[in-house]
Amino acid sequence: MLNKIKILLKEIKEYTPSSLEDLDNFRIKLLGKKGEITTLFSDFKLVPPEQKREFGQEINKLKNLAQDKIKLLFDELKKSSVITKENDLSLPADPIELGSRHPVSIVRNEILDIFKRLGFTVSTGPEIEDDWHVFSALNFPPEHPARDMQDTFFVAQDPDILLRTHTSSVQVRVMENEKPPIRTISPGRVFRNEAISARSHCIFHQVEGLYINKNVSFVDLKQTLVFFAKEMFGHDTEIRLRPSYFPFTEPSAEMDVSCTLCGGKGCNVCKYTGWLEILGCGMVDPNVLESVNIDSQDYTGFAFGMGIERIALLKFGIKDIRLLFENDARFLRQFKSAL
Repeated sequence: MLNKIKILLKEIKEYTPSSLEDLDNFRIKLLGKKGEITTLFSDFKLVPPEQKREFGQEINKLKNLAQDKIKLLFDELKKSSVITKENDLSLPADPIELGSRHPVSIVRNEILDIFKRLGFTVSTGPEIEDDWHVFSALNFPPEHPARDMQDTFFVAQDPDILLRTHTSSVQVRVMENEKPPIRTISPGRVFRNEAISARSHCIFHQVEGLYINKNVSFVDLKQTLVFFAKEMFGHDTEIRLRPSYFPFTEPSAEMDVSCTLCGGKGCNVCKYTGWLEILGCGMVDPNVLESVNIDSQDYTGFAFGMGIERIALLKFGIKDIRLLFENDARFLRQFKSAL
């Protein structure tokens, strides 16, 4: 048996593999379940007692040499194969996995595209705003609850500097710097001091629209919203307008669309009403026009605003708004086909 160990030692020292596959076959031949070195360990019980010490040392030396030699050869072959692949320009490139847009970005772009077709331009503004552009110019009275700390994030304890609670502040800036006719849409991130849950978040995104011209009526607002709803949710979508109240519009309304999940028959998402609320709207209050030096006797207008996350939840059947903020790659990969 000692002669067999010497033969295997010589074979291991002189062995040169031609490929990784050849090396793996050599490993199995020596160290596999039925390999030659494994067999030597099985035959250890047949060795005479006076030779067991020497035989045990030699067989352990053989096994260690085989393992070290195979590992060294494997590293060398792997390294050479990588170099060859990098230098071989005829080989196909490694597949690059395409990324995907965030569902909020997908819905935002779709909303903007719909209103651009109606002649709306896109306007943006700062996220850190002052009281005038967020509240005062929009006809919010001093005692309005939206001014309370429970709803608004103020900056550095300054009651005049705050994180905008809606993108209507952008519309105020547009009206201050442009003359009618004005037809603009304002997307952006907004902030409200609200508890985070499956249905609400303290940070979200809005798109607000504004149209000011002579002889603008509620009929113009309704037809604009009908066009939007059918383009966004399908041509079978119906809308309904419910009276509401907003400081900057009069009259004001909430707009519902027929539930896209149950077809208006009623489900747990629409609370079995067949309708889903998606936005608020109304005719621009004359006080708002006068605050930005637009003559309310000559001009009228309408405004509307919607939460992008709310539209995304409805469009993609997402049940928890928090998923939109966690950046879970498994969740985001689902939207590759929605680009």
